[in-house]
Order: sequence, then structure tokens, then C-alpha cells
Amino acid sequence: MKLTDDWFTSLSHTDDGQIVFVTVRKGLDEFIASRKLRIRVDLSLSYEAEPEGMPTEAAAELIEAIEPQLRRTMERDKLAILTGNYTGGGVKDWTFYTRHLPTFGERLNECLAPYPPLPLEISCVEDPDWEDYHEMLQMEETEEGDE
Repeated sequence: MKLTDDWFTSLSHTDDGQIVFVTVRKGLDEFIASRKLRIRVDLSLSYEAEPEGMPTEAAAELIEAIEPQLRRTMERDKLAILTGNYTGGGVKDWTFYTRHLPTFGERLNECLAPYPPLPLEISCVEDPDWEDYHEMLQMEETEEGDE
């Protein structure tokens, strides 16, 4: 199974109208079909935001430092795959699908160890059919329909 680096970005909004950039990875059908990555893990990082909800310069630098490390750490042996992320409304969310939650947690702690404690919220749910991911993919179809 080959992990692609093919993404699209769509726009959404928070309940109070702030813009949210949604970035979704495409080309993951083989991973879905394998049924090995059955647990969805959502990481949410609250950040210092500009008035429109986007990260301040310092928050953006932190996010830009953390995200590639998260990807490399989790994807190096396909323990987990980053399927999408959201930025806006004062929150950065990353969505992963993983095959082993305890190892995911260990690697997350290792990856974030060099940083000061972060206001990170973590939620996990069984999603063997990747329902959340399929909803994210529909955003591209909606964008294409608006053209």
C-alpha cells in the first residue's frame, strides 16, 4: 500500500462565522479496504488566534513545527495515517486513523516531548468504515459542484 501526498483544501466556517481551512488527503482506498486502521484519533490544539480565528504568527510557527513531526512519527511504519486537518476558529485539529492506540499514544508523547505542555485534547473512536473520512471527502465534491 502506497501512502499518497495528494491533498485538497476546502473552506468551512465555525458556528460564529469564522473561516476554517479543511485539508483532506486523497487516495487512501487501499488503506480503507485493508481494515487495519480501525480507530480514528482526533487531536485538537487550541491556539492563540487573530480576530478572524487564524493562528497568530507564534501559534502558526508552532503548528508548522509540530505537524510534519507528527506525520513522520505516526506514518513511518504506517502505525497511523494523517487523513486531514482543520485550521480556524482558534483550533488546529488533526485526524488520524491508527491500528494500535497504545503505540499511538506512546509515539505522540515522544513526538511532543521537546515542546512545552500543550493544550491538546485527544478523542478516539472506533471507525472501521472510515465514516468521518468519507464525510471529509464529500467536501471536495461540494467544492467542485460550486464551480
